[in-house]
Amino acid sequence: MASKADADGPPQPTASVAAAATLAKDMSNIFWAVGFYWVISISMVFVNKTLLSSPTGKIDAPFFITWYQCLVTVIAVYAMGQAGIASVPKFELRPSVVRQMVSLSVVFTCMIVFNNLCLKYVEVSFYQVARSLTIVFNVVFDFVVLGQVTSLPAIGCCALVVSGFLLGNDQELRWSLQGVVFGVASSFFVAMNSIMVKKKFRLVDNDPWKLTLYNNVNATILFLPLIVLSGELNVVATAANVRTPQFWGLMTVGGFLGVAISFATAAQIKYTSPLTHNVSATAKAAAQTVLALGIYRNPITALGGLSVAVVLAGSLSYTLVRRAEMKSKAAAEEAARVAAAAEDNVRPLVINEATRT
Repeated sequence: MASKADADGPPQPTASVAAAATLAKDMSNIFWAVGFYWVISISMVFVNKTLLSSPTGKIDAPFFITWYQCLVTVIAVYAMGQAGIASVPKFELRPSVVRQMVSLSVVFTCMIVFNNLCLKYVEVSFYQVARSLTIVFNVVFDFVVLGQVTSLPAIGCCALVVSGFLLGNDQELRWSLQGVVFGVASSFFVAMNSIMVKKKFRLVDNDPWKLTLYNNVNATILFLPLIVLSGELNVVATAANVRTPQFWGLMTVGGFLGVAISFATAAQIKYTSPLTHNVSATAKAAAQTVLALGIYRNPITALGGLSVAVVLAGSLSYTLVRRAEMKSKAAAEEAARVAAAAEDNVRPLVINEATRT
């Protein structure tokens, strides 16, 4: 006679199929999120490189180019807010918040200006090395501004990055002093921006889209005197490229990529983790360097290639070390909390026993 278990059949295959389907869906989400981030991030670098220094597509107006892309970002965020896309809030500017955000927006403006100026003067294959000192400035600002002391292993990772930076500067065949200075300045303001965001984030209700909106609105205003004083108005008025639809199409694409990178970053963190995001960004930088070598055919020495690898290895090691330190700190705090709770529970029992005796 067949038993009830035989009649019902074992449940394991159904559970296994469901688990396999869930795993396949998760892996698919991770693949598309990481791929989307890589495509958007790399495309943004190559589009801006074309606008800033391509022999056929450039105009010598980096302030104007960056201003236009900030303007496109504001318009895009406004449109997405009105349409209710991706939880983007509706366009709202509070004058008091605008004023309080000015200091952050100045840092943000300097960050993107120096970033683009660095990209203008250096090869894309050297771009990662030229801007590699961000984590060094992060360590300095953590100590000077926040009073946080960095561990020796993390400092060792920074030393590895600095050695790669120095080696890369020594070996770069198309070395540009301007590009390196702008790269170091970009690193400085990237690190400063992260500190400022921590302090100002509450002003925008901890909403990254509001932060993007206020920063880019302020930046579009801050860029205007830079455009006038640098003489870029005359450059834009007389440049032949400005009268072509290809130029404005590329400019607009660059602006939309600036918005899309926010989506891409959020999606990659959502479907992986902040640590995996940093690892992916490091791997993306390596792929970007290889692509640049293939596309632009710029010469590179063996030690120059090694410098890129050293910088990426140092950056990745720093991420892993800091992640491990954060987990250890969280575990220690949890253990202390549990011990304190246990002590609080034991104390009344001791008092009761003393009262009885």
